[in-house]
Amino acid sequence: MTKLSDTQLVILSAAAQREDRIVLPLPGSLRGGAAAKVVGALLSRGLIAETTTDSQTKADAALNRIWRNDEDGRAILLHITDAGLGAIGVEPESGDTAPSDADAAPSAEAPQNAPAEADRAPKARTPRTGTKQAKLIEMLRADGGATIDEIVAETGWQPHTVRGAFAGALKKKLGLEVTSEKVEGRGRVYSLPSD
Repeated sequence: MTKLSDTQLVILSAAAQREDRIVLPLPGSLRGGAAAKVVGALLSRGLIAETTTDSQTKADAALNRIWRNDEDGRAILLHITDAGLGAIGVEPESGDTAPSDADAAPSAEAPQNAPAEADRAPKARTPRTGTKQAKLIEMLRADGGATIDEIVAETGWQPHTVRGAFAGALKKKLGLEVTSEKVEGRGRVYSLPSD
């Protein structure tokens, strides 16, 4: 069964209760980027689809009835698909769930292709060149590694910022494993495996 957030459940349930199966209007608390993100996730999973109408009515955030307009100015609505109905446990009715005066939008084909792209592994982040972060990585990959004091002198960062960069930027975001060891006469030396 498809795992849905509370917001997605509210949107799909409301659409399922409407006679025309139209997704809009969205809940009043959902606006702007948050609305676009939730709708985008539902579209990519094929739980809702875009429907182009003959209406030339402009999309208006205040009215919250039309999702967007295509290049010809026609209104594009959102409707719940049979997969969306199934995801919330509602038995789909026979026939199309799209409004009768609508044609499938050209972008409605994307949901069938989306799961294949979603299965790909997330793209690993790569450090930007010419930055302090790149300098930090270069110092840690050098023979012998680097101490906190050496990194502070090179980057101008405070020691706590250097340690934070190890845990945050390098380990969490870039997936690099920083190792450390005590070296006689130098103190604790941090290093990264060389590529």
